[in-house]
Amino acid sequence: MSVEEGTANHGRLLGTVRGPQDVKRMTAEQLDILAAEIRDFLIAKVSRTGGHIGPNLGVVELTLAMHRVFDSPRDRLLFDTGHQAYVHKILTGRQEGFDKLRQRGGLSGYPSQAESEHDLIENSHASTALSYADGLAKAYALRGEKRAVVAVVGDGALTGGMCWEALNNIATAGNPLVIVVNDNGRSYSPTIGGLADHLSSLRLNPGYEKVLDTVKDALGNTPFVGKPMFEVLHAVKKGIKDAVAPQAMFEDLGIKYVGPVDGHDVPAVEAALRAAKNFGGPVIVHAVTRKGYGYRPAEDDEADCLHGPGGAFDVETGQLVAAPSVKWTHVFANELVSIADERPDVVGITAAMAEPTGIATLARKYPERVYDVGIAEQHAATSAAGLAMGGLHPVVAVYATFLNRAFDQVLLDVAMHKLPVTFVLDRAGITGPDGPSHYGVWDMSVFGVVPGLRIAAPRDSATLREELREAIAVDDGPTILRFPTGTVAADLPAVRRVGPVDVLAESARTDVLLVAVGSFGALGMEVATRVAEQGYGVTVVDPRWVRPVPAELVELAAGHRLVVTVEDGVRVGGVGSALAQAMRDADVRVPVKDLGVPADWHPHGTRAQILADLRLTAQDVARDVTGWISGLDAAPVDPATDGATAQN
Repeated sequence: MSVEEGTANHGRLLGTVRGPQDVKRMTAEQLDILAAEIRDFLIAKVSRTGGHIGPNLGVVELTLAMHRVFDSPRDRLLFDTGHQAYVHKILTGRQEGFDKLRQRGGLSGYPSQAESEHDLIENSHASTALSYADGLAKAYALRGEKRAVVAVVGDGALTGGMCWEALNNIATAGNPLVIVVNDNGRSYSPTIGGLADHLSSLRLNPGYEKVLDTVKDALGNTPFVGKPMFEVLHAVKKGIKDAVAPQAMFEDLGIKYVGPVDGHDVPAVEAALRAAKNFGGPVIVHAVTRKGYGYRPAEDDEADCLHGPGGAFDVETGQLVAAPSVKWTHVFANELVSIADERPDVVGITAAMAEPTGIATLARKYPERVYDVGIAEQHAATSAAGLAMGGLHPVVAVYATFLNRAFDQVLLDVAMHKLPVTFVLDRAGITGPDGPSHYGVWDMSVFGVVPGLRIAAPRDSATLREELREAIAVDDGPTILRFPTGTVAADLPAVRRVGPVDVLAESARTDVLLVAVGSFGALGMEVATRVAEQGYGVTVVDPRWVRPVPAELVELAAGHRLVVTVEDGVRVGGVGSALAQAMRDADVRVPVKDLGVPADWHPHGTRAQILADLRLTAQDVARDVTGWISGLDAAPVDPATDGATAQN
């Protein structure tokens, strides 16, 4: 029977769930059935839209138990990382929205305040929930409010340093707070680090199954509630801890520990959570789960347990439905291996994202030259600085949105020391379905202020390979190479090169210099064609290296009547702003208009939809350019008063 048939025939219980209260009334037998129905529902829906299927299949029973023990939204349930909140959405009345999950008008792939009062933090960057929880618990204590705060920390989030900063403060404050460690041994791929190894020892120890049975029996046979229940759990744990693994690291912090608990056993998790809820201080509940649980293609996927298929997939096999295409990531990954073949000093670093960023390709050939540091971008940057100091050239591959977390390290630990570290930013620009926290639109603005840092933005596969080699050849400072998500653009050859700047198209008339940054090269060519139909000449250039601003770009600007920049990044402090400043410094008095992404929180949707909303399509840009240049004809500029200006 197919998943769709199963959903239709056995979804009766799920159809009655409109909020957490409906789950609280169910029997143990009904909960088992409901869990199966939820898995069928998730597989059927996410297989059509793409999304984070693996993590959510692993937290079905855990989420059911949480909503039975706690009273959301008065009790605050925080998910870290946010991509494991699909079941929470189902149980809080949002089933209908899954038909358009991560699509325009549908549900966000992460918690969203706009969707429900049950969502508080819109976190999709890992390792933040414990700090939110610490602050909430302190606020409720100060206000005298009896409200529980629960943070679900898992899918690798505990590898992030913020978690440990928060744990230290949570222990010191001593406020009631429940930390659910969803221990699935994974982030995107198997979780890296000492803590991960420590938790893994629980799963791998021969006594582990016996421990689960002991805890389960104790919970089932003990008629107590509240603190007495916790003391029973605590005694059971103390009695078997030496046979499994030491748990002193949590209790030495001053945080009580319950577990390990079978995270797929609703009564066991529920009993542990009730004990923790009534203890009156910070408690860690250690729930062991399996990512992708109950869906064979996910369980069998060794790479990432079908962590987050980017599009529709076949329910029977778990394979993507769309025909394979050449992705920007693939081009980078293959070229990096070619460079590593030639240069033994090149090493790779990633932050728990080896497969999504392409670093896994290098790791398969040179495993000793790749370092996955877990969800710890700050550490990745400074560790890269150390590698560079040691005579190597590190290539740090992360999503563009995540490098924001390591700005201080890039600025002071790498750039101030003039170290040769290359940061490769995947998913730069508007990425679409994952929403505003994942849009990589900040890097050219934020990192543009770093002294000595060079930023490259390739337009196609050929320039990606070329600029990656140029970046790794730099030996006196850091470099950034940024590219978007999805299928790589068709190669767009230049007609000539002026310094580092590629001229893509030029006309006998020099009305407009159109600076098309990175993947907007093809858009620039279409704009030039449209504007030419109105009788104006457009020179289209790709600066290739956007920071620092090439002197040759300023010289080209001086030979035109109008300069227009179009970039897939925020306008404030972006390429257009930097070019305008460089022109002012050179006393080039040509007006500048900059087009880019407004500094705002833009909703999720397809990349094409969002670019259309932002008027960053060829039609919109051509209309603007035509209007601006025709306006110059209608109102001649007084050269004595005019200066290069940027539209902000």
